[in-house]
Amino acid sequence: MNELFLRGDYGAAPTNYTALLLGLLLAFVCGHTIAWLYMFTHTGLSYSRSYVNTLILMPVIVTMVMMILANNLILAFGLMAIFAMVRFRSILRDTLDTSYVLAVIVIGLACGTMKFTSAIIGCAAFGLLMLYFWGTGFGTRHRYNLIVNIQWVRPLAELADLRRLLHRHSRHTQCASQRSNEGYAGVDLSYRLLLRDPARSHELLDELRALEGVARVSSLHAGDESEL
Repeated sequence: MNELFLRGDYGAAPTNYTALLLGLLLAFVCGHTIAWLYMFTHTGLSYSRSYVNTLILMPVIVTMVMMILANNLILAFGLMAIFAMVRFRSILRDTLDTSYVLAVIVIGLACGTMKFTSAIIGCAAFGLLMLYFWGTGFGTRHRYNLIVNIQWVRPLAELADLRRLLHRHSRHTQCASQRSNEGYAGVDLSYRLLLRDPARSHELLDELRALEGVARVSSLHAGDESEL
């Protein structure tokens, strides 16, 4: 019975069970590392536990596939025919998630072809890159960090007082909208501001409420300008 299980592979080349176990173990460890990295650096609303588990399973599966193929062209075509019958309809909301999937696939390929050093170096390089993006916030843009909505009841010719107040607290000021209201005097103004000191935004709001001609003030803190 032991001979049947331990020497039951009759492929074109004998199976190196030590290399197989080492490759599967290394793929599992690297997949776990990538999954931990994803959990640590992930931001947003599209977090999925099943996706994290997939990051661990995928390199192990790919490693097993590459070990089974073992440069056998006939097996490779057979595998393509089998995968053609399976459709993957999972939609990744975050484009960065695709990079994680590609990373674990490549790591699985490296482990499956017994390029263990390449797998370790590739996993470390990918991890350092993801930590760099997460730590530095590379790619984010801060064009404004506060949106202020104001109801102005003085004539528009006297907006200079309001503009001076906004410029005193902001590096950049943009009037996003200006709308006249029917039925009562006044104009609704909306400004996008890049504050000099975001921690002192309450001082700006207090001064706006105390300014003559301002009937109502509301604000909204804006996040990073990035794609969702």
